[in-house]
Amino acid sequence: MLGKGGVGGGGGTKAPKPSFVSYVRPEEIHTNEKEVTEKEEVTLHLLPGEQLLCEASTVLKYVQEDCCQRGIYGRLVCTDFKIAFLGDEDSALDNGGETQFKNKIVGVNDVPLHCVDQIYGVFDEKKKPLFGQLKKYPEKLVIHCKDLRVLHFCLRYTKEEEVKRIVSGIIHHTQSPLLLKRLFLFSYAAAAATVRSTATDPRNHTVMFDTAKDWCWELERTKGSVKYKAVTVNEGYNISDRLPACFVVPTPLSEEDMKRFQGHGIPIWCWSCHNGSALLKMSALPREQDDGALQVQKNFLDGIYCKTIHRPPYEVAKTEDLSSSFLTLQEIQSAYCKFKQLFLIDNSTEFWDTDIKWFSLLESSSWLDIIRRCLKKAIEISGCLEAQNMNVVLLEENASDLCCLLSSLVQVMMDPHCRTRTGFQSLIQKEWVMGGHSFLDRCNHLRQSDKEEVPVFLLFLDCVWQLVHQYPPAFEFTETYLTVLSDSLFIPIFSTFFFNSPHQKDANTGRESLHTEPLTLLTVWDWSVQFEPKAQTLLRNPLYVEKPKLDKGQRKGSRFKHQRQLSLPLTQSKSSPKRGFFREETDHLIKNLLGKRISKLINSSDELQDNSREFYDNWHSKPTDYHGLLLPHIEGPEIKVWAQRYLRWIPEAQILGGGRVATMSKLLEMMEEVQSLQEKIDARHHRQEAVHAQAPCLLRTSARLSSLFPFALLQRHSAKPVLPTSGWKALGGEDDLAKREDEFVDLGDV
Repeated sequence: MLGKGGVGGGGGTKAPKPSFVSYVRPEEIHTNEKEVTEKEEVTLHLLPGEQLLCEASTVLKYVQEDCCQRGIYGRLVCTDFKIAFLGDEDSALDNGGETQFKNKIVGVNDVPLHCVDQIYGVFDEKKKPLFGQLKKYPEKLVIHCKDLRVLHFCLRYTKEEEVKRIVSGIIHHTQSPLLLKRLFLFSYAAAAATVRSTATDPRNHTVMFDTAKDWCWELERTKGSVKYKAVTVNEGYNISDRLPACFVVPTPLSEEDMKRFQGHGIPIWCWSCHNGSALLKMSALPREQDDGALQVQKNFLDGIYCKTIHRPPYEVAKTEDLSSSFLTLQEIQSAYCKFKQLFLIDNSTEFWDTDIKWFSLLESSSWLDIIRRCLKKAIEISGCLEAQNMNVVLLEENASDLCCLLSSLVQVMMDPHCRTRTGFQSLIQKEWVMGGHSFLDRCNHLRQSDKEEVPVFLLFLDCVWQLVHQYPPAFEFTETYLTVLSDSLFIPIFSTFFFNSPHQKDANTGRESLHTEPLTLLTVWDWSVQFEPKAQTLLRNPLYVEKPKLDKGQRKGSRFKHQRQLSLPLTQSKSSPKRGFFREETDHLIKNLLGKRISKLINSSDELQDNSREFYDNWHSKPTDYHGLLLPHIEGPEIKVWAQRYLRWIPEAQILGGGRVATMSKLLEMMEEVQSLQEKIDARHHRQEAVHAQAPCLLRTSARLSSLFPFALLQRHSAKPVLPTSGWKALGGEDDLAKREDEFVDLGDV
């Protein structure tokens, strides 16, 4: 297999099996039952507040890529937090064996209950989905996970009572509807008594945006405090339970206007550009059938719009109606459901069978096209802000899905602060957590059948990955950071992704009551909870280009004007229509808020799409400024599959000793050597020695890395991939492939 998002097929080398793992065939288990019993007692590590619910012994966990279906025997357990398999592999790793990118909360054989997607049982070699009460119990259990892992367990030699207990327990605790207070999040917080660190300097910490001080700091940072103000009119959530207690609005907006329709229909500030233009969002007004009420709402919108964000000739606003002229949540969900099936592979044979039609299946899923459309829309909005000096208002029914996605993408493209790790985390807090994105419903953490499970946040991370992939030096964080962030969506010890709004969080942690001690929940931004310092180095990009310091002659308060910005068109210029790339769209700026069109909110500008194309071409004709505006390439071949996240559990998709990781490893070694020489020079001049970078040391611990490092195994367990016979003969024997791979690695070191 060549391709698949630039990953390619793993070679045919026979990797030596680690000596610490004992593999058995299913038929061998019953002959060694006594030996199994003696060896399988591996300690189950429970988190604070975690309780064991059920377990089964003498379970075989299959090695997925092994066509002989061998595996590791041990215990399968289910707690109120996770499904875990305890076998020889785990004890060997605890005794010092080489491991993967280790998570302190979730082990390599652990699956949080919220990460379980589908459960299947195998009955007489037929796979069927499992639901509710079972009359017959399966001989094999297959678990599909939301992080795209596929786990296989053989229950053929497990006691019947234990099979019933473990299968029924797993089905019940992964499929039955939950109450919010029954989330493990609350049990863990009560038992662990965790305390969030209080950050004092927003420049070096994640800004939580839960106080007026945080919003004022952001206004000052973006120079938006002249036209916009932070308000606390929603303290106690008296106006709206979907808005945060504090947010930012245009200065002319009165408190009475904000209260009029419970926060609906008012422009809420997101970010200010260096030229004074701003990005705002607005939710729709309640739909009224009465003509009198409709006219009242129309007059209200007209007044708000004209006196706050659309005041020609000084300020002109463009409205992006996302509810009617952009993607729908159903499109996103449908595309992702088709897309993820490409990676939920049961065995090697299935993997190679789909290889010949992989690209056609990828195209038919439309997932990459949806990513391209999101990036294209963000480019158009950036052009309005940067080149046209226009305010942009994102309009959506609740302003909590596509508004969050596009406003965040625009800021990542336009604001270099959002490309640092703390800046990116602060952005997610501001636009997604405080912006009221319904994480609880969109991830369906409570498993409610009437909720729309839509991966909007994952779509945002995938769009950001496209930028990271195209412009690595512009980002302080790595794709590994984005991958573990996507995994954290399903770890219920962090409050970040488990509520629909700040109000819902405060109401369920006791923060609204003055008589009870509020429950303190962890945020995902404390990465030390999941990773040791050595592992955290893989979250930071060593090739990140630091922002240049101000020259002595430059005023401290002056804003640096980037090279890209100086080259952009500053006025609207009508150019010849160009079709096919940025397709012309009717841009009448009509929001069907009230069931009828409101023509007074229209600022028709048909040539804007042409200007977006001109803006895009102008930018890409100049050298890249990593601390200025970033516009992604969105031509078809440039939008790629996020291989590390989607292919990391498929061993056949690895390139042992190859891929970008091999190149990165060599660059890091060179950086370490340069740094060592610099230290010697500094020491000779009696200067302070520089600190050694940890990342090169971490990467060099293994002589042969994988293209999917650090998630993929450093050494494969299988003897050889299951290639079609004709392909195997054409490529040569196993020894030839091993020799070729070693030559490739040697060439990579030159």
